[in-house]
Amino acid sequence: MTIELFIPCFIDQLYPDTAFNTVKVLEKAGCIVRYNPEQTCCGQPAFNAGFWDDAKAVGSKFLNDFHEDSIIVSPSASCTGMVRNYYNDLFTNTTSHNKCRNIQSNIYELSDFLVNILQVDYFGAELEGRAVYHDSCSGLRECKIKKEPRQLLSKVLGLELLELKDNETCCGFGGTFAVKFDAISSAMAQQKVDNALAVNAEYIISTDASCLLHLQGYIDKNNLPIKTIHIADVLASGWGNV
Repeated sequence: MTIELFIPCFIDQLYPDTAFNTVKVLEKAGCIVRYNPEQTCCGQPAFNAGFWDDAKAVGSKFLNDFHEDSIIVSPSASCTGMVRNYYNDLFTNTTSHNKCRNIQSNIYELSDFLVNILQVDYFGAELEGRAVYHDSCSGLRECKIKKEPRQLLSKVLGLELLELKDNETCCGFGGTFAVKFDAISSAMAQQKVDNALAVNAEYIISTDASCLLHLQGYIDKNNLPIKTIHIADVLASGWGNV
């Protein structure tokens, strides 16, 4: 299967290794990966901040950067959720209406695509340690992803997956929320990390790099014995450099 890869600006700028690992995982699953280097952002930051005209301009570029008849895969539930659910507010009854609907029906978050479309969940990955999986708000509520990441992680050799208390509670990032309400955001991160440490986890894994950046910031600030890692990096571990 040939797919088009959408790498969110967040990952492109801060976690490029996660982007490369996403390609490795998709290729190992048998996909031919196409990447358009002209792609930029889905428009979510502007949309969430209330700048809908700016979000529409960026979203229009997104629609032009991808083909409406192609499968689009992204290592971000947040950006996938933006396109699937909120482009309706930007492009309904516009000249881009039909193309938008087609792209919305063809875009998938990575774990959703691997498990439900390709029906592949084993990649020969190896990662020794104890981990918890963090359900991002976007993954859980916008992309309806819950079992898929856990199914993939259950096949990683050496990884003990533990259940996280209050796992459906937000980590506190929320984009501009973390900037506008710093104290509340930090307290929510503390709660999430404390719950992971309570079960002696060594890793916090998620589908969203933005959540992981937020949690890693709290971890680093307090010198805590735990680290965050994106699910694409986990699936490429143990073989990704071979």
